[in-house]
Parts: sequence; C-alpha cells; structure tokens
Amino acid sequence: MAGEEPEHLTQPQHGQVSVDPLAVLRTTGDPPWDVYLTGTVFLDIIFTGLDAAPVRGTESWARGMGSSPGGVANMATALARLGLRTSLAAAFGDDHYGEYCWDALARGEGIDLSASRTVPGWHSPVTVSMAYDDERTMVSHGHEPPPEEPAPDCPPRARAAVASLTPGAPAPWIAQAAREGTRIFADVGWDDTGAWDLSGLADLEHCEAFLPNAEEAMRYTGARCPRSAAHALTERVPVAVVTLGAEGAYAVDRRTEETAEVPAIAVEALDPTGAGDVFVAGFVTGTLAGWPLADRLAFAGLTAALSVQEFGGSLSAPGWSEIGSWWRRVQSVDGQDPTALRRYAFLERLVPKEPARSWPLRRAVPTIGFRRSA
Repeated sequence: MAGEEPEHLTQPQHGQVSVDPLAVLRTTGDPPWDVYLTGTVFLDIIFTGLDAAPVRGTESWARGMGSSPGGVANMATALARLGLRTSLAAAFGDDHYGEYCWDALARGEGIDLSASRTVPGWHSPVTVSMAYDDERTMVSHGHEPPPEEPAPDCPPRARAAVASLTPGAPAPWIAQAAREGTRIFADVGWDDTGAWDLSGLADLEHCEAFLPNAEEAMRYTGARCPRSAAHALTERVPVAVVTLGAEGAYAVDRRTEETAEVPAIAVEALDPTGAGDVFVAGFVTGTLAGWPLADRLAFAGLTAALSVQEFGGSLSAPGWSEIGSWWRRVQSVDGQDPTALRRYAFLERLVPKEPARSWPLRRAVPTIGFRRSA
C-alpha cells in the first residue's frame, strides 16, 4: 500500500527507524531468536577527556564520564542495534548495578533476558576504563561467579550463537546448540598458558566461523602471515576471518572457495573498547542475511570503525541511523574514490531513507545514579 514503510524497516520504541536485515527470510517456522549469547555482564564506568595516563601519587580529573553494561553485553547490544532478535543468558547481581544493567539491556535495547537470572547477594562485576591518547587502561573488580551456570542445559532455539572459546574448557551448550541447527560463530581470547594449541579449542568442531585477530591466528597455526593462517584455520572450521588491525580483515570460506580482503576505513579512533564485538556482530548479521563474503567483511569493518569514534563498549555500538548517516556523508565527499564507494553500494538497499544528519553522530551518554521521573 502506498505510504507504508518498506518491509525491512521497523519503528522501535526509541522512535528511530531501524532495519530488519532478515525481513525477507523470516517464516512462521523460524526459531524465536536470531542470536543467542551467554557470558558475564559487567557494569562499565568510562572516564573520558583525560589528557594523559593517571600518574602515581596524583589526582587526575576527567572531563567526561559515562556508564553502561559491558562484558557480553557489548556483543548483545551490537547485535540488537543491527536489528537481530537477541537472547542473552547471564547472571545479574541483585544490587543497584545489576538492576541498572538489566533495565538498560531489556528496556533500552530490547534484548530478551528470559534465560537470565538475578542472583541474591551477588555483587555485580565492575570495570573502570580510562581513555587517553588513543589508549585505554582498565581496572576490574568482581567476586566469584555464581555456582550455577547462567547458560541453560538446553539453550533456546536460535539461528546463530556467538561463543568465546576457552582453551581446554569446552562449553557443553555449544555442542547442544549446534546439534539443534544453531550456527556457531566463535572468537577467542589471549592464551595465558602460552600453549596456543588448536586441539585445545575442542568446541571449534561445532563452529561455522572462527574470528581471531592476526596474532592469535598466527600463534594457533604457526603460520608466518595472517592470510596463510586464515587458510590453515579452514582445516578446522568452514569460515575463518582474521582481523588485521589498521589493515582491515581477511576471510576464507572453505565451502565456497571464496576469499575476501577489505581494507580498514580511516577514522579518528577515540576508544577501541568493544570494537571486536561490533565486528563480530556485523559479520554475523551479514552471514544470516545471506550476503556475499566480501559484503559481510566490509559491513563488519564499517560497524567496527563507527564504534571506535565513540567512547565505551555497548555505548558505542552503531545502529542503522549511524550507518545510514555515514553512507550519505561519504557519497558527498569531494574526490571520493568511486571504487571504494562501490565496495559499500550494498548499503543503498538497506539504510533508512532519513533526512541527512550530521556525522559522526554523538549519543547522549547514559549513566547510573539519576532517579527516574514519576
């Protein structure tokens, strides 16, 4: 009917036009969730506007401060803002911090927390992050986690799940989800043991895609360059995506024999917190939507680039308004490389047709401590 919004556009409670990248693929028999996650939620407190690193024995004043849910909440928020129906299983403390994080994720971002729980008497983990000179310093505090795992024995049905693999510690829910048809996307942290043994990542056999950074990929495979490492990883997993920092990212799909390399977008980086989570969220979105490998890689790199222009983890995850504003802005830049523009031309059919807005966008920074108005 004339005047109606396109099928892939939705109107969330915040009043901004959003995008459902899976709209044309949805059927009545779909799983209830697009992506399932489990992990630890932190309260992140971010100090900004520091001129230099804090010096021992002195007091430093920050010109800005914000707070938001962090940890696994960074990934959950990034996925939700890209239009994916996201379910999170996590433990929340019954303190003010836990209440704030629950409310910010459930009401603020529309993330499903039916698989999560509040743990009486458990103190919410906290991370304080200080950003200065394109660097960051973090201090975290937390008590022993609850004795019961927040991940249910039978995770909810979902198109995909994102897991962080731990060497030597398989997570039973990953195999369970994979058996139910959930597509598993995995990253990995630094191996503090120094073993760097791929056989220790037992859950990799259940994964569709593995997304390490260049150093991790080379250490796990023994390859001398990250691109060779990506090819070596496809002996264990169908899709390997290796992030190359300022050089961009490289990906290999063993099943289709596709390879793709996309350079990084040059931006003024303010805070890299959560950029890796945003990259993974962008790649998952493109994969579930059925995009070509190069488009998925370009979209992941774009969302990560937009995120580092803001402070904080979940605070900085871009939505479709930011993506649309960037796309309109770069097309108007004099002397823009037409080849580079064509690399992102797939955005034209996705981004909402809103009036041009200033870019980059600056969000109001939410924080705890203010009473809710009656």
